[in-house]
Amino acid sequence: MKRKILYITLAAVILVGGLGYLFRAQLAVLAFDLFMSEKVENSLEKTYKPLKGDQAPEPVVLQSKPFSVLLLGSDQRKDEPSRSDTMILAVVRPKESNVLLVSVPRDTYVDIVGKGKKDKITHAFAFGGHEMAKDTMEAFLDEEIDYYASVNFQGLKDVVDAMGGVELPIGKDIVNKGKDHEKFTIKANKPIYSGEEALNYVRYREDSDFNRTKRQQVFLDAAAKRLMQIDQIGKVPELIEIMGDNFQTNMQPKFIIDLAKQLLTGGKPEMTSYTIMGEGMRLNGVYYNDADEEDVKFSQQMIDNWMDPNTPEAQLMKPEKSDSSNQ
Repeated sequence: MKRKILYITLAAVILVGGLGYLFRAQLAVLAFDLFMSEKVENSLEKTYKPLKGDQAPEPVVLQSKPFSVLLLGSDQRKDEPSRSDTMILAVVRPKESNVLLVSVPRDTYVDIVGKGKKDKITHAFAFGGHEMAKDTMEAFLDEEIDYYASVNFQGLKDVVDAMGGVELPIGKDIVNKGKDHEKFTIKANKPIYSGEEALNYVRYREDSDFNRTKRQQVFLDAAAKRLMQIDQIGKVPELIEIMGDNFQTNMQPKFIIDLAKQLLTGGKPEMTSYTIMGEGMRLNGVYYNDADEEDVKFSQQMIDNWMDPNTPEAQLMKPEKSDSSNQ
């Protein structure tokens, strides 16, 4: 009789444990709702910085339509003017957990909207903050952008450290040794990289600005995968507190929370990356990147295809070879 009870108990434990594993994402979301949701929303209120003309969207429980976000990584430091070191247009299709990343190298020569002149696209943020950066990217790609989200170097470093580091595909040592650059070395083939190493990875540019943008895409993919691990969910309030003044967006807190829960319980997020290439040129001794017109046109077609809610997943446009980097 005792043995029978033991078997039944063991079977029940295995069943409950198995169901817990199968539905671990749903359980994580339930725990999030019960214990963390209100705290996270309060923390996110500090990051909410709407732009002029923004209209408060209606609360969204299930986000099904694609939307676009301008991702900005700034080199903001205390008492110094900042530029957008990273400029990526992301198209998010939450229904299928697909994300398209279109990167524009920082030296790309464009019309700076609101400034009345052409310059490096990175300077739009320095001249007019998030608003001018968003307007300039919209004009360059001829696409309306729904949201923006920006993080500075300190925020990136602190969040990676709080997650316990991030995995990066570094096949050989990366050495920054230029006389006018900050000196650092990132060792290859480490199982995990710290926040400082991750920051140096995305900033390194002594090979080319194009490879730099590809590394930024690789980092975003790696960071997203790390964050989606179940053991990281409980750290969400801490991560948002760490971000503090280092993170700003015009996405409302409720929107971010509902979207995060939806992605957590959906399929594994898949990222497709593309970089707008070009040719280097000098004007009055200053280096610029002259964007390839065919690349720009293809990016516009791809963004339109992804933004169309009627595009089936199987018919999403993708580059022949999605961007990747071994450094």
